[in-house]
Amino acid sequence: MTAPVRFPRFFVTSPAPCPYLADRMERKVFTELKGPHADQLNEALGRIGFRRSQTVAYRPSCVNCQACVSVRVVTSEFAPSKAQKRILKRNSDLIATECRPWATSEQFELLRDYLAKRHPEGGMTRMDEVDYADMVEHTPVSSYVIEYREPTDDGSTGRLVGACLTDRQGDGLSMIYSFYDPENEVRSGLGNYIILDHIRRAAEEGLPYVYLGYWVEGSARMQYKIRYRPLERLGPRGWRRLGTEEQDRLIQEAVREGGAAVGAGDKALAVTR
Repeated sequence: MTAPVRFPRFFVTSPAPCPYLADRMERKVFTELKGPHADQLNEALGRIGFRRSQTVAYRPSCVNCQACVSVRVVTSEFAPSKAQKRILKRNSDLIATECRPWATSEQFELLRDYLAKRHPEGGMTRMDEVDYADMVEHTPVSSYVIEYREPTDDGSTGRLVGACLTDRQGDGLSMIYSFYDPENEVRSGLGNYIILDHIRRAAEEGLPYVYLGYWVEGSARMQYKIRYRPLERLGPRGWRRLGTEEQDRLIQEAVREGGAAVGAGDKALAVTR
């Protein structure tokens, strides 16, 4: 990979309340993604823990806290658990389509319903359709939206039940944001299915990783990410694979601490954090 000619300038945000851990403040370091080398810069930064949001790449830079840890799935060695196999079978009839990064009203309505049911206190509930279009369409890198639709008997366009904004990088797929029908009892596990489908897609394309963003130990809403094996985490010495016993321990701790999403299989949220 050829490094961008222009060395990026980095900035730091002012401290703000952490949305994942109570009584903590968060701070981010970020840089702008633009120009002909935006893809290369985004990939290089992604390998050291940055995430993309529209035209910005950022990572946590919090004082006295390193709870946010970048994680990625090793696609070539992934083997679904029994629960994940059930999710794959339950949703195997869904029709997935790669679409250009263009926001639609149908996507926005699904997102709004998802946020209202699953994250009513979150800041994203204040998004309007223009904000959503900015999130999807303002991208300087190779991105697309995967739509997941139910099949129909007459061949017409099926109902949209899930979607994911995804970046295609040189070493994998980076899941930027996914959302889905939050009350579809027939298709429980939709959030996990979207992740499993990305792992399959990456493996078929020969891409070694699926980037899941940040895992936050102690935050119940982030514990679903540790269910995917093998999983690598980014630390001071680079990427390191979680051992089986270590991952088992983390899953059990998450269950004890109330991380119901770890075992329920229907509450996965792939977000930029």
